[in-house]
Amino acid sequence: MSAQPINVEDCVRQSLQRYFADLDGETPDGMYDMLVRLVEKPLLEVVMQQAENNQSRAAEWLGLNRNTLRKKLQQHEML
Repeated sequence: MSAQPINVEDCVRQSLQRYFADLDGETPDGMYDMLVRLVEKPLLEVVMQQAENNQSRAAEWLGLNRNTLRKKLQQHEML
């Protein structure tokens, strides 16, 4: 019997639980920005690939303004 696929929410939850376990009692810092950066880049990579690098299409799929998408792509050094 194969294991049930893990959805994105469960994957993030498990990763965060491991992160806290790895901290071993240390206080985390800047978690929100860290997590947004770590999730945003693969999201942009996959969407851009699926949109065949068409920024207008990718921006529409993401619900972003095209200029906002360009800014994010630049921040992640994807342009």
